[in-house]
Amino acid sequence: MIEDPVLAGFRQSIDNIDAAMIHILAERFRITQAVGAYKAANSLPPADPSREERQIARLRKLAEDAQLDPEFSEKFLRFIIDEVIRHHQQARDGR
Repeated sequence: MIEDPVLAGFRQSIDNIDAAMIHILAERFRITQAVGAYKAANSLPPADPSREERQIARLRKLAEDAQLDPEFSEKFLRFIIDEVIRHHQQARDGR
C-alpha cells in the first residue's frame, strides 16, 4: 500500500517530536538525579511539596498559554515528579 504523502509528513513530524521529547526527558532526569544525590549527601528530604505546587501552577499557566489542556499537563508533570521523588528516595536509601 502506498502511503499518503501528507500523512507521511505529519507522521515524520510526530516521530521527530517524540524523539526530541525522549532526549529532553533524559536530560531532565540526568539533572534530577544530580539533585537527588545532592539532597541525599546533605540530608535533605526527597520531596519539596511547596516547590512542586509552584511548578505545577507555573506549568499549568504555560499550558494554557500554549493552548494545551492544563489538566493533561498537570497529570504529565505529576507523573514526572513522582518518578523523580522515587529516584531521590532511592538515592537517600543508598540504592
